[in-house]
Amino acid sequence: MDTILGPLYYVVSWIIVQFHTLYSLVFDKDSGWAWGLSIVSLVVLIRICLIPLFVKQIKATRNMQALQPKMKAIQERYKSDKQRQSEEMMKLYKETGTNPLSSCLPILAQSPFFIALYQVLNHIAQGKVVGVIDAELLESARNAHIFGAPLSVKFMDSAAKVEALGASLTDVRVVTVIMIVLMSASQFFTQRQLMTKNVDLTVKTPFMQQQKMLMYVFPIMFAVFGINFPVGVLVYWLTTNVWTLGQQMFVIRRNPTPGSIAFTQRQERLRAKGKIVEAPEEIEAKKAAEAARANRQQPKRQPKAKRQLAGQTGTQTSTGDEKTSLEKKQPEGTKPKPAGGSRSAKSGQRKGGPQRPKHPTKK
Repeated sequence: MDTILGPLYYVVSWIIVQFHTLYSLVFDKDSGWAWGLSIVSLVVLIRICLIPLFVKQIKATRNMQALQPKMKAIQERYKSDKQRQSEEMMKLYKETGTNPLSSCLPILAQSPFFIALYQVLNHIAQGKVVGVIDAELLESARNAHIFGAPLSVKFMDSAAKVEALGASLTDVRVVTVIMIVLMSASQFFTQRQLMTKNVDLTVKTPFMQQQKMLMYVFPIMFAVFGINFPVGVLVYWLTTNVWTLGQQMFVIRRNPTPGSIAFTQRQERLRAKGKIVEAPEEIEAKKAAEAARANRQQPKRQPKAKRQLAGQTGTQTSTGDEKTSLEKKQPEGTKPKPAGGSRSAKSGQRKGGPQRPKHPTKK
């Protein structure tokens, strides 16, 4: 590892030393502020250099979101032929000019610097000269504390090692836990902001489910691995997470994904400033829809007693109407027929016809 990343150790350590020299003009050169701000400045410098890759990442992510329906159709069509499925996928990427790895470029480009910083701080913790950091700078960096925690110690270090650097194990663990929590929270809100504001909600794709899963996986990963990071690396990672959150907020506000909530909010802001002029027919249609919505009256909900009273009144009214209609149907001068049908209730004889002779056995 040292052989492969050796040149990068010199680059990272040289950048830190240059910033440390600058901040030593304001702070004590052995203080945690001078060394901590040097690490923060290293992050800012790296992220500024990665802005072009970040722009490519945004474009690649949006292209992948737009291609999800077509990719799903290819998977369904060639689900029994994996080779043909891969060929069609590559063909689709080539036709649309999309590179699936572009969304990972900032992370891949930043990883070597992260590893180099980790190794530089690890050498400092072990008291070894690394890069351009000589013995004098090594002693200064080892004695630098941030809120009582040395930059080179970890959460899992022993009390003897921490005390040898002039700190207490309690202070180290409190500082590292707070930084790990902040680091995980910033990562969670970054991913949540992307899912809730900058995703086209009109298209449901598996990509959205993957992003939702990552929203919970990444903070857990930071919490698990953070206990093995030196305090200086936690400063580096917390700074880069905060930078990513702010950078994403800026991009979402200025250049949101079409169809997303952020895109609708941006259109409304531009419309309010008069920078978007709609067609007259669209304006008239919106006014008509708003007028219809305003004129539409919802029925008022009545109390239960009034509803029951109205139901009883309606039943009585309908019964009276039925009786009146039956009386109207009877011809004038005739009596209404009794409710016994065509036979008399007492004699059981027919009406309006000859009598049926009795059976000989019935006398």
